[in-house]
Amino acid sequence: MNIFSMISFVVIVACVWLFAYSRSRSVDTSGSEGYFMGGRSLTALPIAGTIIMTNLSTEQIVGQNGQSYHAGMEVMAWEVTAAIAIVALALIFLPKYFKYGINTISDFIEIRYDTVTKRIVSILFIVTYMISFLPVVLYSGALVFNKIFHIDELLGIRPIVSIILVAVVIGVVGVLYLLIGGLSLSANSDTVYGIGLLACGLLIPFLGLMNLGSGSFIGGIDYIVDNTPWLLNSVGSIDSTVVPWPTLFTGMLFNNLYFWCTNQMIVQKALSGKNLAEAQKGAFMVGVFKIFGALFLVFPGIIARNIFGDSLLANPDNAYPFLVTEVLPQMMFGVFAAVIFGAILSSFAGALNATSTLFALDFYQPMINKEADDKQVARAGKITTVVVGVISIIVAPLISFAPAGLYQFVQEFNGLYNMPLLVIILFAFYSKKATAFSAKVTIGVHIVLYALSKVFLADVHFLYVLSLLFFLDVFIIWFVSKVKPDGNFVLDTFNTKVDIKPWKFTKLASIIVVIVVILTYVAFSPWGLAAK
Repeated sequence: MNIFSMISFVVIVACVWLFAYSRSRSVDTSGSEGYFMGGRSLTALPIAGTIIMTNLSTEQIVGQNGQSYHAGMEVMAWEVTAAIAIVALALIFLPKYFKYGINTISDFIEIRYDTVTKRIVSILFIVTYMISFLPVVLYSGALVFNKIFHIDELLGIRPIVSIILVAVVIGVVGVLYLLIGGLSLSANSDTVYGIGLLACGLLIPFLGLMNLGSGSFIGGIDYIVDNTPWLLNSVGSIDSTVVPWPTLFTGMLFNNLYFWCTNQMIVQKALSGKNLAEAQKGAFMVGVFKIFGALFLVFPGIIARNIFGDSLLANPDNAYPFLVTEVLPQMMFGVFAAVIFGAILSSFAGALNATSTLFALDFYQPMINKEADDKQVARAGKITTVVVGVISIIVAPLISFAPAGLYQFVQEFNGLYNMPLLVIILFAFYSKKATAFSAKVTIGVHIVLYALSKVFLADVHFLYVLSLLFFLDVFIIWFVSKVKPDGNFVLDTFNTKVDIKPWKFTKLASIIVVIVVILTYVAFSPWGLAAK
Protein backbone atom coordinates (compact mmCIF):
# COMPACT_ATOMS: atom_id res chain seq x y z
CA MET A 1 0.00 0.00 0.00
CA ASN A 2 1.32 3.43 -0.97
CA ILE A 3 0.44 6.85 0.40
CA PHE A 4 -2.46 7.25 -2.04
CA SER A 5 -3.90 3.92 -0.92
CA MET A 6 -3.60 4.89 2.74
CA ILE A 7 -5.33 8.23 2.17
CA SER A 8 -8.14 6.69 0.11
CA PHE A 9 -8.60 4.03 2.81
CA VAL A 10 -8.99 6.63 5.58
CA VAL A 11 -11.29 8.83 3.48
CA ILE A 12 -13.61 5.92 2.57
CA VAL A 13 -13.84 4.63 6.17
CA ALA A 14 -14.57 8.17 7.41
CA CYS A 15 -17.22 8.79 4.73
CA VAL A 16 -18.97 5.50 5.49
CA TRP A 17 -19.08 6.41 9.17
CA LEU A 18 -20.50 9.88 8.44
CA PHE A 19 -23.17 8.42 6.13
CA ALA A 20 -24.17 5.75 8.66
CA TYR A 21 -24.22 8.27 11.51
CA SER A 22 -26.45 10.68 9.59
CA ARG A 23 -28.85 7.85 8.72
CA SER A 24 -29.03 6.60 12.31
CA ARG A 25 -29.54 9.95 14.09
CA SER A 26 -33.32 9.60 13.99
CA VAL A 27 -33.14 6.53 16.24
CA ASP A 28 -33.04 7.21 19.99
CA THR A 29 -30.38 4.87 21.40
CA SER A 30 -30.90 5.91 25.01
CA GLY A 31 -33.54 3.17 25.36
CA SER A 32 -33.17 -0.57 24.92
CA GLU A 33 -35.40 -0.79 21.84
CA GLY A 34 -33.37 1.86 20.03
CA TYR A 35 -29.95 0.61 21.10
CA PHE A 36 -30.40 -3.15 20.67
CA MET A 37 -33.04 -3.30 17.93
CA GLY A 38 -32.43 -0.13 15.92
CA GLY A 39 -35.81 1.19 17.05
CA ARG A 40 -37.38 -1.56 14.91
CA SER A 41 -36.98 0.83 12.00
CA LEU A 42 -34.81 -1.09 9.55
CA THR A 43 -35.97 -1.62 5.98
CA ALA A 44 -35.05 -4.49 3.66
CA LEU A 45 -31.70 -3.17 2.37
CA PRO A 46 -30.11 -2.36 5.78
CA ILE A 47 -31.42 -5.67 7.13
CA ALA A 48 -29.82 -7.56 4.25
CA GLY A 49 -26.62 -5.55 4.49
CA THR A 50 -26.10 -6.07 8.21
CA ILE A 51 -26.91 -9.80 8.05
CA ILE A 52 -24.53 -10.32 5.13
CA MET A 53 -21.69 -8.38 6.72
CA THR A 54 -22.19 -9.97 10.15
CA ASN A 55 -21.91 -13.36 8.47
CA LEU A 56 -18.93 -12.54 6.26
CA SER A 57 -15.43 -12.35 7.66
CA THR A 58 -12.02 -12.08 6.03
CA GLU A 59 -11.12 -15.51 7.39
CA GLN A 60 -14.10 -16.85 5.46
CA ILE A 61 -13.07 -15.09 2.25
CA VAL A 62 -9.50 -16.32 2.45
CA GLY A 63 -10.30 -19.73 3.93
CA GLN A 64 -12.97 -20.75 1.42
CA ASN A 65 -10.88 -19.59 -1.53
CA GLY A 66 -7.98 -21.55 -0.07
CA GLN A 67 -10.17 -24.65 0.12
CA SER A 68 -11.40 -24.21 -3.46
CA TYR A 69 -7.79 -23.78 -4.65
CA HIS A 70 -7.27 -27.31 -3.38
CA ALA A 71 -10.69 -28.98 -3.76
CA GLY A 72 -12.66 -26.91 -6.26
CA MET A 73 -16.29 -25.80 -6.32
CA GLU A 74 -17.59 -28.31 -3.77
CA VAL A 75 -16.67 -25.64 -1.24
CA MET A 76 -19.57 -23.54 -2.56
CA ALA A 77 -21.96 -25.69 -0.50
CA TRP A 78 -21.27 -23.44 2.50
CA GLU A 79 -22.61 -20.47 0.53
CA VAL A 80 -25.15 -21.72 -2.01
CA THR A 81 -27.06 -24.18 0.20
CA ALA A 82 -27.41 -21.48 2.87
CA ALA A 83 -30.03 -19.93 0.58
CA ILE A 84 -32.37 -22.86 1.32
CA ALA A 85 -32.16 -22.17 5.05
CA ILE A 86 -32.70 -18.45 4.41
CA VAL A 87 -35.90 -19.32 2.52
CA ALA A 88 -36.98 -21.22 5.65
CA LEU A 89 -36.11 -18.14 7.74
CA ALA A 90 -38.36 -15.90 5.63
CA LEU A 91 -41.16 -18.38 5.06
CA ILE A 92 -41.41 -20.19 8.43
CA PHE A 93 -39.30 -18.76 11.24
CA LEU A 94 -39.72 -14.97 10.88
CA PRO A 95 -43.56 -15.00 10.83
CA LYS A 96 -43.56 -16.93 14.11
CA TYR A 97 -40.84 -14.79 15.74
CA PHE A 98 -42.59 -11.54 14.76
CA LYS A 99 -45.92 -12.85 16.04
CA TYR A 100 -44.37 -13.37 19.49
CA GLY A 101 -42.74 -9.91 19.42
CA ILE A 102 -39.42 -11.20 20.76
CA ASN A 103 -36.06 -9.39 20.99
CA THR A 104 -33.92 -12.49 21.38
CA ILE A 105 -34.13 -16.17 20.44
CA SER A 106 -33.97 -16.96 24.14
CA ASP A 107 -37.13 -14.85 24.65
CA PHE A 108 -38.96 -17.30 22.43
CA ILE A 109 -37.47 -20.23 24.39
CA GLU A 110 -38.81 -18.70 27.62
CA ILE A 111 -42.31 -18.18 26.21
CA ARG A 112 -42.53 -21.74 24.93
CA TYR A 113 -40.58 -23.61 27.62
CA ASP A 114 -39.35 -21.82 30.77
CA THR A 115 -36.92 -19.24 32.14
CA VAL A 116 -34.21 -21.75 33.09
CA THR A 117 -34.06 -23.13 29.55
CA LYS A 118 -33.93 -19.57 28.25
CA ARG A 119 -30.92 -18.74 30.42
CA ILE A 120 -29.12 -21.94 29.47
CA VAL A 121 -29.46 -20.99 25.80
CA SER A 122 -28.42 -17.38 26.50
CA ILE A 123 -25.31 -18.51 28.37
CA LEU A 124 -24.36 -20.84 25.51
CA PHE A 125 -24.77 -17.99 23.02
CA ILE A 126 -22.74 -15.54 25.12
CA VAL A 127 -19.93 -18.00 25.86
CA THR A 128 -19.73 -19.02 22.20
CA TYR A 129 -19.54 -15.43 20.98
CA MET A 130 -16.95 -14.46 23.60
CA ILE A 131 -14.73 -17.54 23.21
CA SER A 132 -15.09 -18.75 19.64
CA PHE A 133 -16.20 -15.76 17.60
CA LEU A 134 -15.26 -12.27 18.75
CA PRO A 135 -11.52 -12.81 19.47
CA VAL A 136 -11.18 -15.10 16.45
CA VAL A 137 -12.79 -12.55 14.12
CA LEU A 138 -10.39 -9.86 15.36
CA TYR A 139 -7.28 -12.03 15.18
CA SER A 140 -7.99 -13.83 11.91
CA GLY A 141 -9.23 -10.59 10.35
CA ALA A 142 -6.12 -8.70 11.37
CA LEU A 143 -3.93 -11.59 10.19
CA VAL A 144 -5.54 -11.61 6.75
CA PHE A 145 -5.54 -7.81 6.53
CA ASN A 146 -1.80 -7.80 7.18
CA LYS A 147 -1.22 -10.68 4.73
CA ILE A 148 -2.99 -8.86 1.89
CA PHE A 149 -1.86 -5.29 2.55
CA HIS A 150 1.52 -5.87 4.28
CA ILE A 151 0.97 -3.38 7.10
CA ASP A 152 4.09 -4.71 8.85
CA GLU A 153 6.29 -3.77 5.88
CA LEU A 154 4.58 -0.42 5.46
CA LEU A 155 5.21 0.56 9.10
CA GLY A 156 8.49 -1.34 9.47
CA ILE A 157 7.28 -3.44 12.40
CA ARG A 158 7.08 -7.17 13.20
CA PRO A 159 4.06 -9.04 11.75
CA ILE A 160 2.63 -9.89 15.20
CA VAL A 161 2.81 -6.21 16.19
CA SER A 162 0.95 -5.15 13.05
CA ILE A 163 -1.69 -7.84 13.69
CA ILE A 164 -2.19 -6.57 17.25
CA LEU A 165 -2.39 -2.99 15.97
CA VAL A 166 -5.03 -3.81 13.35
CA ALA A 167 -7.04 -5.88 15.87
CA VAL A 168 -7.00 -3.02 18.37
CA VAL A 169 -8.09 -0.46 15.77
CA ILE A 170 -10.97 -2.61 14.51
CA GLY A 171 -12.03 -3.49 18.06
CA VAL A 172 -12.07 0.13 19.21
CA VAL A 173 -13.93 1.32 16.11
CA GLY A 174 -16.49 -1.50 16.52
CA VAL A 175 -17.15 -0.57 20.16
CA LEU A 176 -17.49 3.13 19.26
CA TYR A 177 -19.92 2.29 16.44
CA LEU A 178 -22.27 0.57 18.87
CA LEU A 179 -21.86 3.14 21.66
CA ILE A 180 -22.62 6.05 19.36
CA GLY A 181 -25.40 4.64 17.21
CA GLY A 182 -26.27 1.13 18.35
CA LEU A 183 -27.58 -1.40 15.84
CA SER A 184 -28.96 1.29 13.53
CA LEU A 185 -25.57 2.92 12.84
CA SER A 186 -23.92 -0.47 12.41
CA ALA A 187 -26.63 -1.67 10.00
CA ASN A 188 -26.39 1.41 7.78
CA SER A 189 -22.61 1.11 7.73
CA ASP A 190 -22.88 -2.57 6.86
CA THR A 191 -25.10 -1.74 3.89
CA VAL A 192 -22.44 0.45 2.31
CA TYR A 193 -19.64 -2.01 3.06
CA GLY A 194 -21.81 -4.82 1.71
CA ILE A 195 -22.27 -3.05 -1.63
CA GLY A 196 -18.53 -2.33 -1.70
CA LEU A 197 -17.69 -5.94 -0.89
CA LEU A 198 -19.95 -7.18 -3.68
CA ALA A 199 -18.37 -4.81 -6.22
CA CYS A 200 -14.76 -5.38 -5.18
CA GLY A 201 -15.35 -9.07 -4.55
CA LEU A 202 -16.62 -9.59 -8.11
CA LEU A 203 -13.83 -7.41 -9.50
CA ILE A 204 -11.14 -9.87 -8.35
CA PRO A 205 -12.42 -12.91 -10.31
CA PHE A 206 -13.21 -10.65 -13.30
CA LEU A 207 -9.62 -9.37 -13.39
CA GLY A 208 -8.34 -12.90 -12.75
CA LEU A 209 -10.26 -14.27 -15.74
CA MET A 210 -9.00 -11.39 -17.89
CA ASN A 211 -5.48 -12.34 -16.78
CA LEU A 212 -5.99 -15.99 -17.76
CA GLY A 213 -7.63 -15.09 -21.06
CA SER A 214 -4.91 -12.58 -22.04
CA GLY A 215 -7.40 -9.76 -21.90
CA SER A 216 -10.50 -11.79 -22.75
CA PHE A 217 -13.07 -12.58 -20.04
CA ILE A 218 -14.59 -15.43 -22.06
CA GLY A 219 -11.10 -16.64 -22.88
CA GLY A 220 -10.38 -16.90 -19.15
CA ILE A 221 -13.47 -19.05 -18.59
CA ASP A 222 -12.49 -21.28 -21.53
CA TYR A 223 -9.00 -21.63 -20.07
CA ILE A 224 -10.36 -22.98 -16.76
CA VAL A 225 -12.90 -25.28 -18.44
CA ASP A 226 -10.18 -26.67 -20.73
CA ASN A 227 -7.41 -27.06 -18.13
CA THR A 228 -9.06 -27.74 -14.76
CA PRO A 229 -12.64 -28.97 -15.36
CA TRP A 230 -12.51 -31.21 -12.27
CA LEU A 231 -12.22 -28.12 -10.08
CA LEU A 232 -15.62 -26.95 -11.38
CA ASN A 233 -17.41 -29.96 -9.88
CA SER A 234 -19.52 -28.95 -6.85
CA VAL A 235 -20.46 -32.51 -5.91
CA GLY A 236 -18.00 -33.79 -3.30
CA SER A 237 -17.27 -37.48 -2.93
CA ILE A 238 -18.87 -39.47 -0.13
CA ASP A 239 -15.58 -39.40 1.81
CA SER A 240 -14.65 -35.81 0.97
CA THR A 241 -12.86 -33.90 3.73
CA VAL A 242 -14.56 -30.69 2.54
CA VAL A 243 -18.28 -31.36 1.96
CA PRO A 244 -19.37 -34.99 1.39
CA TRP A 245 -22.40 -34.91 -0.92
CA PRO A 246 -24.78 -36.86 1.43
CA THR A 247 -24.38 -34.13 4.07
CA LEU A 248 -25.98 -31.58 1.73
CA PHE A 249 -29.34 -33.06 2.68
CA THR A 250 -28.57 -33.72 6.35
CA GLY A 251 -25.72 -32.20 8.38
CA MET A 252 -25.16 -29.21 6.10
CA LEU A 253 -28.90 -28.49 5.94
CA PHE A 254 -29.30 -28.77 9.73
CA ASN A 255 -26.22 -26.63 10.37
CA ASN A 256 -27.53 -23.96 7.98
CA LEU A 257 -30.97 -23.99 9.60
CA TYR A 258 -29.35 -23.43 12.99
CA PHE A 259 -27.09 -20.62 11.80
CA TRP A 260 -29.60 -18.68 9.68
CA CYS A 261 -32.84 -19.37 11.56
CA THR A 262 -31.97 -19.72 15.26
CA ASN A 263 -28.66 -17.88 15.76
CA GLN A 264 -29.18 -14.67 17.77
CA MET A 265 -26.36 -12.90 15.96
CA ILE A 266 -28.19 -13.29 12.62
CA VAL A 267 -31.87 -13.32 13.57
CA GLN A 268 -31.64 -10.16 15.71
CA LYS A 269 -30.96 -8.13 12.56
CA ALA A 270 -34.16 -9.38 10.92
CA LEU A 271 -36.17 -8.82 14.09
CA SER A 272 -35.16 -5.15 13.91
CA GLY A 273 -37.24 -4.70 10.76
CA LYS A 274 -40.03 -2.12 10.74
CA ASN A 275 -42.42 -4.93 9.81
CA LEU A 276 -42.45 -8.58 8.77
CA ALA A 277 -42.59 -7.82 5.05
CA GLU A 278 -39.37 -5.74 5.17
CA ALA A 279 -37.62 -8.47 7.17
CA GLN A 280 -38.69 -11.11 4.63
CA LYS A 281 -37.52 -9.00 1.68
CA GLY A 282 -34.19 -8.45 3.43
CA ALA A 283 -33.86 -12.19 4.02
CA PHE A 284 -34.43 -12.97 0.33
CA MET A 285 -31.77 -10.41 -0.61
CA VAL A 286 -29.38 -12.31 1.64
CA GLY A 287 -30.38 -15.59 -0.01
CA VAL A 288 -29.63 -14.26 -3.49
CA PHE A 289 -26.33 -12.85 -2.24
CA LYS A 290 -25.32 -16.22 -0.77
CA ILE A 291 -25.87 -17.97 -4.11
CA PHE A 292 -23.87 -15.51 -6.16
CA GLY A 293 -21.42 -14.89 -3.31
CA ALA A 294 -19.73 -18.14 -4.33
CA LEU A 295 -18.37 -16.25 -7.33
CA PHE A 296 -16.02 -14.27 -5.07
CA LEU A 297 -15.86 -16.49 -1.98
CA VAL A 298 -14.99 -19.71 -3.85
CA PHE A 299 -14.34 -19.22 -7.57
CA PRO A 300 -11.23 -16.98 -7.14
CA GLY A 301 -9.45 -19.95 -5.55
CA ILE A 302 -9.88 -21.88 -8.81
CA ILE A 303 -8.60 -18.90 -10.78
CA ALA A 304 -5.57 -18.78 -8.48
CA ARG A 305 -4.92 -22.50 -9.10
CA ASN A 306 -4.83 -21.80 -12.84
CA ILE A 307 -2.55 -18.77 -12.46
CA PHE A 308 -0.12 -20.12 -9.86
CA GLY A 309 -0.41 -23.85 -10.57
CA ASP A 310 0.32 -26.19 -7.66
CA SER A 311 2.87 -23.86 -6.05
CA LEU A 312 0.55 -22.89 -3.17
CA LEU A 313 -0.73 -26.35 -2.23
CA ALA A 314 1.48 -26.36 0.88
CA ASN A 315 -0.36 -23.26 2.13
CA PRO A 316 -3.55 -22.72 0.07
CA ASP A 317 -4.69 -19.86 2.32
CA ASN A 318 -2.18 -17.74 0.40
CA ALA A 319 -4.18 -18.23 -2.80
CA TYR A 320 -6.54 -15.27 -2.34
CA PRO A 321 -3.96 -12.76 -1.01
CA PHE A 322 -1.59 -13.69 -3.85
CA LEU A 323 -4.39 -13.36 -6.42
CA VAL A 324 -5.37 -9.91 -5.12
CA THR A 325 -1.75 -8.76 -5.29
CA GLU A 326 -1.41 -10.21 -8.80
CA VAL A 327 -4.52 -8.73 -10.48
CA LEU A 328 -5.68 -5.68 -8.49
CA PRO A 329 -4.33 -2.31 -9.69
CA GLN A 330 -2.34 -0.43 -7.06
CA MET A 331 -4.73 2.52 -7.17
CA MET A 332 -7.54 0.20 -5.98
CA PHE A 333 -5.71 -1.10 -2.90
CA GLY A 334 -7.08 1.59 -0.60
CA VAL A 335 -10.67 0.91 -1.69
CA PHE A 336 -10.24 -2.83 -1.28
CA ALA A 337 -8.58 -2.37 2.10
CA ALA A 338 -11.56 -0.28 3.28
CA VAL A 339 -13.97 -3.00 2.16
CA ILE A 340 -11.99 -5.74 3.93
CA PHE A 341 -11.77 -3.53 7.03
CA GLY A 342 -15.56 -3.12 6.88
CA ALA A 343 -16.05 -6.89 6.65
CA ILE A 344 -14.02 -7.49 9.82
CA LEU A 345 -15.66 -4.54 11.60
CA SER A 346 -19.17 -5.69 10.70
CA SER A 347 -18.66 -9.27 11.91
CA PHE A 348 -17.18 -8.01 15.17
CA ALA A 349 -19.86 -5.36 15.80
CA GLY A 350 -22.69 -7.76 14.89
CA ALA A 351 -21.61 -10.41 17.40
CA LEU A 352 -20.79 -7.79 20.03
CA ASN A 353 -24.26 -6.26 19.73
CA ALA A 354 -25.87 -9.71 20.07
CA THR A 355 -23.79 -10.45 23.17
CA SER A 356 -24.69 -7.19 24.93
CA THR A 357 -28.37 -7.66 23.99
CA LEU A 358 -28.49 -11.14 25.52
CA PHE A 359 -26.76 -10.05 28.72
CA ALA A 360 -28.80 -6.89 29.27
CA LEU A 361 -32.23 -8.35 28.45
CA ASP A 362 -31.80 -11.90 29.77
CA PHE A 363 -29.66 -11.33 32.88
CA TYR A 364 -29.29 -7.69 33.89
CA GLN A 365 -32.96 -6.70 33.74
CA PRO A 366 -34.58 -9.85 35.23
CA MET A 367 -31.82 -10.83 37.71
CA ILE A 368 -29.35 -8.06 38.57
CA ASN A 369 -31.58 -4.99 38.59
CA LYS A 370 -35.25 -5.94 38.47
CA GLU A 371 -36.31 -2.31 38.94
CA ALA A 372 -34.24 -1.05 36.00
CA ASP A 373 -36.05 1.26 33.60
CA ASP A 374 -35.56 1.21 29.83
CA LYS A 375 -32.65 3.64 29.83
CA GLN A 376 -30.82 1.75 32.58
CA VAL A 377 -31.12 -1.45 30.55
CA ALA A 378 -29.66 0.30 27.51
CA ARG A 379 -26.86 1.70 29.70
CA ALA A 380 -26.09 -1.80 30.97
CA GLY A 381 -25.90 -2.96 27.35
CA LYS A 382 -23.44 -0.20 26.52
CA ILE A 383 -21.25 -1.10 29.50
CA THR A 384 -21.37 -4.74 28.41
CA THR A 385 -20.38 -3.66 24.90
CA VAL A 386 -17.27 -1.94 26.27
CA VAL A 387 -16.30 -4.74 28.67
CA VAL A 388 -16.74 -7.57 26.15
CA GLY A 389 -15.09 -5.51 23.43
CA VAL A 390 -12.02 -4.83 25.58
CA ILE A 391 -11.79 -8.50 26.59
CA SER A 392 -11.95 -9.54 22.93
CA ILE A 393 -9.24 -7.05 21.98
CA ILE A 394 -6.97 -8.38 24.75
CA VAL A 395 -7.62 -12.06 23.98
CA ALA A 396 -7.36 -11.76 20.17
CA PRO A 397 -3.53 -11.57 19.93
CA LEU A 398 -3.18 -14.48 22.39
CA ILE A 399 -4.70 -16.80 19.80
CA SER A 400 -1.39 -16.66 17.94
CA PHE A 401 0.26 -18.44 20.89
CA ALA A 402 -2.43 -21.11 21.20
CA PRO A 403 -1.44 -24.74 20.64
CA ALA A 404 -2.12 -26.31 17.27
CA GLY A 405 -5.68 -27.45 16.86
CA LEU A 406 -7.24 -24.96 19.29
CA TYR A 407 -8.32 -22.63 16.50
CA GLN A 408 -10.14 -25.47 14.76
CA PHE A 409 -11.73 -26.43 18.07
CA VAL A 410 -13.17 -22.99 18.71
CA GLN A 411 -14.46 -22.86 15.13
CA GLU A 412 -16.53 -25.97 15.85
CA PHE A 413 -17.47 -24.86 19.37
CA ASN A 414 -21.07 -24.08 18.46
CA GLY A 415 -21.54 -27.78 17.71
CA LEU A 416 -22.04 -28.07 21.47
CA TYR A 417 -25.54 -26.62 21.19
CA ASN A 418 -26.53 -25.89 17.59
CA MET A 419 -28.49 -29.08 16.91
CA PRO A 420 -30.47 -29.18 20.21
CA LEU A 421 -31.32 -25.48 19.83
CA LEU A 422 -32.69 -26.09 16.35
CA VAL A 423 -34.60 -29.15 17.56
CA ILE A 424 -36.23 -27.46 20.56
CA ILE A 425 -37.31 -24.50 18.41
CA LEU A 426 -38.80 -26.78 15.76
CA PHE A 427 -40.67 -28.68 18.49
CA ALA A 428 -41.78 -25.33 19.93
CA PHE A 429 -43.33 -24.54 16.55
CA TYR A 430 -44.96 -27.87 15.82
CA SER A 431 -45.50 -29.75 19.09
CA LYS A 432 -47.83 -28.82 21.92
CA LYS A 433 -46.48 -31.66 24.05
CA ALA A 434 -42.73 -30.84 24.12
CA THR A 435 -41.78 -29.98 27.72
CA ALA A 436 -39.22 -27.71 29.34
CA PHE A 437 -37.69 -30.74 31.06
CA SER A 438 -37.24 -32.55 27.73
CA ALA A 439 -35.56 -29.46 26.26
CA LYS A 440 -33.02 -29.35 29.11
CA VAL A 441 -32.34 -33.08 28.83
CA THR A 442 -31.83 -32.75 25.07
CA ILE A 443 -29.28 -29.95 25.51
CA GLY A 444 -27.43 -31.82 28.27
CA VAL A 445 -27.27 -35.18 26.48
CA HIS A 446 -26.22 -33.51 23.23
CA ILE A 447 -23.32 -31.67 24.88
CA VAL A 448 -22.03 -34.95 26.34
CA LEU A 449 -22.42 -36.84 23.06
CA TYR A 450 -20.83 -34.07 21.01
CA ALA A 451 -17.85 -33.91 23.37
CA LEU A 452 -17.44 -37.70 23.12
CA SER A 453 -17.63 -37.53 19.33
CA LYS A 454 -14.59 -35.23 19.28
CA VAL A 455 -12.66 -38.05 20.99
CA PHE A 456 -14.07 -41.25 19.49
CA LEU A 457 -15.19 -39.98 16.07
CA ALA A 458 -12.40 -37.51 15.45
CA ASP A 459 -11.77 -38.91 11.95
CA VAL A 460 -15.44 -38.69 10.92
CA HIS A 461 -16.48 -35.51 9.10
CA PHE A 462 -18.27 -33.31 11.62
CA LEU A 463 -21.24 -32.83 9.25
CA TYR A 464 -21.88 -36.58 9.45
CA VAL A 465 -21.69 -36.29 13.24
CA LEU A 466 -24.19 -33.42 13.25
CA SER A 467 -26.49 -35.45 11.00
CA LEU A 468 -26.61 -38.29 13.53
CA LEU A 469 -26.90 -35.98 16.56
CA PHE A 470 -29.82 -34.08 15.03
CA PHE A 471 -31.93 -37.22 14.77
CA LEU A 472 -30.84 -38.34 18.25
CA ASP A 473 -31.88 -34.95 19.65
CA VAL A 474 -35.27 -35.27 17.95
CA PHE A 475 -35.74 -38.69 19.49
CA ILE A 476 -34.66 -37.53 22.97
CA ILE A 477 -37.03 -34.54 23.17
CA TRP A 478 -39.91 -36.65 21.82
CA PHE A 479 -39.20 -39.60 24.12
CA VAL A 480 -38.68 -37.57 27.31
CA SER A 481 -41.83 -35.52 26.61
CA LYS A 482 -43.78 -38.75 26.18
CA VAL A 483 -42.36 -40.44 29.30
CA LYS A 484 -42.74 -37.32 31.47
CA PRO A 485 -45.58 -35.26 29.97
CA ASP A 486 -46.61 -31.84 31.23
CA GLY A 487 -49.88 -31.15 29.43
CA ASN A 488 -50.32 -29.25 26.18
CA PHE A 489 -48.78 -25.84 25.52
CA VAL A 490 -51.37 -23.24 24.55
CA LEU A 491 -50.72 -19.52 24.05
CA ASP A 492 -53.76 -17.32 23.51
CA THR A 493 -52.17 -13.85 23.52
CA PHE A 494 -49.18 -12.55 21.60
CA ASN A 495 -46.97 -9.50 22.18
CA THR A 496 -46.84 -8.50 18.51
CA LYS A 497 -44.94 -5.20 18.17
CA VAL A 498 -45.05 -4.40 14.43
CA ASP A 499 -47.18 -5.18 11.38
CA ILE A 500 -46.91 -8.93 10.73
CA LYS A 501 -48.57 -8.99 7.32
CA PRO A 502 -46.23 -11.10 5.14
CA TRP A 503 -44.68 -9.87 1.91
CA LYS A 504 -47.06 -10.80 -0.91
CA PHE A 505 -44.30 -12.33 -3.05
CA THR A 506 -42.84 -14.53 -0.30
CA LYS A 507 -43.87 -17.86 -1.82
CA LEU A 508 -42.86 -16.85 -5.35
CA ALA A 509 -39.47 -15.59 -4.13
CA SER A 510 -38.96 -18.83 -2.20
CA ILE A 511 -39.60 -20.95 -5.28
CA ILE A 512 -37.26 -18.82 -7.41
CA VAL A 513 -34.42 -19.02 -4.88
CA VAL A 514 -34.73 -22.81 -4.57
CA ILE A 515 -34.74 -23.21 -8.37
CA VAL A 516 -31.66 -21.00 -8.73
CA VAL A 517 -29.84 -23.09 -6.09
CA ILE A 518 -30.63 -26.28 -8.03
CA LEU A 519 -29.56 -24.72 -11.35
CA THR A 520 -26.32 -23.50 -9.79
CA TYR A 521 -25.49 -27.02 -8.67
CA VAL A 522 -26.33 -28.37 -12.13
CA ALA A 523 -24.07 -25.74 -13.73
CA PHE A 524 -21.13 -26.73 -11.51
CA SER A 525 -21.46 -30.48 -11.92
CA PRO A 526 -20.51 -33.31 -14.33
CA TRP A 527 -23.71 -32.33 -16.23
CA GLY A 528 -22.46 -28.78 -16.63
CA LEU A 529 -19.10 -27.02 -16.66
CA ALA A 530 -17.29 -30.01 -15.11
CA ALA A 531 -18.37 -32.33 -17.95
CA LYS A 532 -14.92 -32.73 -19.45
